[in-house]
Amino acid sequence: MEGSCLIISGGDYSELPDSLLRVRYVIACDRGWQYAQKMNIEPDLIVGDFDSAPQPDSGVPIERFPTRKDDTDTMLAVRHALDLGYREIAVCCAFGGRLDHTFSNIQTGAFIAAHGGRALLIGKDTETYIFSCGQLILPRKDGWSLSVFALSDTCEEVTITGTKYTCEKVALTNAFPLGVSNTWESDTANISVGHGILMVMCSRLKKGEHI
Repeated sequence: MEGSCLIISGGDYSELPDSLLRVRYVIACDRGWQYAQKMNIEPDLIVGDFDSAPQPDSGVPIERFPTRKDDTDTMLAVRHALDLGYREIAVCCAFGGRLDHTFSNIQTGAFIAAHGGRALLIGKDTETYIFSCGQLILPRKDGWSLSVFALSDTCEEVTITGTKYTCEKVALTNAFPLGVSNTWESDTANISVGHGILMVMCSRLKKGEHI
């Protein structure tokens, strides 16, 4: 994802894939600053209300916000990235901890897609892609599952190929989990959507678990 923006959120710590080591711009959110240090990454900007970690004294530019606000720290970072023109945005340490925080980051990914971007949310043993009106090509990941969900009320013309379960130009709704628990059967999985915001969630299977 060279030329993209990396946001380090404050969920459970997760290692950074090699593909994200060449991003152009890095924003750390609140406790994400501590994670950035663990990753040996110096962010370009730190944002947050610093309710979960002390404000750092690092020389990195900081934008501090009050705790009473409409946006989460991660959403603040996303708005900043979009304002800078980034449309490929990865959020690591996006999952874990409280379920409401996890869901809010999924909604933040939908916000990115609704504003013409693509989101990659990364957590421990989980990679989630959120996009609208386009195609996603995923190289085979043995030992992983692949699930497809509608984040819009309806996603139209959804096509899934290269997988155990396939479909062509079907409608998925956010009220029925038709696309859950799939896996690769080719070197790549190809997922496309004609209209709506689609989420593709890849999860590492536990030892002995099969699809």
